[in-house]
Amino acid sequence: MKIWAHRGASAEAPENTLAAFSRAMDAKVHGIELDVYAIDGERFVFHDRYLQRLTATHGRLKDLTQQQIRRLKVFGQQPIPTLREALQHIDGYCCVNIELKGDVPSPELISDIDWALANTQFELPQILVSSFNHHWLQRLTHRRPDIAIGALTTCCPLDYCAFASRLNAVAAHVDVDFITQELVDDAHRRDLQIYVFTVDEQHDIEELHAMGVDGIFTNNPVFVDNILKGVGTSR
Repeated sequence: MKIWAHRGASAEAPENTLAAFSRAMDAKVHGIELDVYAIDGERFVFHDRYLQRLTATHGRLKDLTQQQIRRLKVFGQQPIPTLREALQHIDGYCCVNIELKGDVPSPELISDIDWALANTQFELPQILVSSFNHHWLQRLTHRRPDIAIGALTTCCPLDYCAFASRLNAVAAHVDVDFITQELVDDAHRRDLQIYVFTVDEQHDIEELHAMGVDGIFTNNPVFVDNILKGVGTSR
């Protein structure tokens, strides 16, 4: 079962920062998931629409300029990186899942991915783009069908993983609250990977492993690795 570090190793360092990505790489994860918004002509790695929780600042991320965003610190510690800064930092050490939280124009996203392929150690199969907005994914694949996509859902659809197949996705990403054995089996019949978010508890880790899911997103990759290896349950 693959371990994806959710917003980096966000149980150990401020989420979606270079520090969290470093801790994830130290844990030798399969991949790092990060969140992206397009703001003022740049792509920033950040999860929330509003600034309060992560930066103790009022207002919305999308209303700021690049210069204002660069002055903010996540939990008062780490700057908000751009997508290129994050990709350069990870440098192909592991896979990366770029989750589109806002409407990132496809040409801008493709430009960042192509930049990473030309200027870092990343290879295209290491890059996965995902979103809850399947229209954005479809728009991307119309421009660049060679970029792998993952379709997210927080439900168990009547037709199971057909939503991912229709997009020609490589993976279906499913909320842990809605994962079922039938959904897992349907994904595999469709030749899809099935990844589950966000998984931090021992019982869930063990059950998902037994169900045969292909990977999980976790805030604490070291803990998950220990559970999978049977080392122990202490955090």
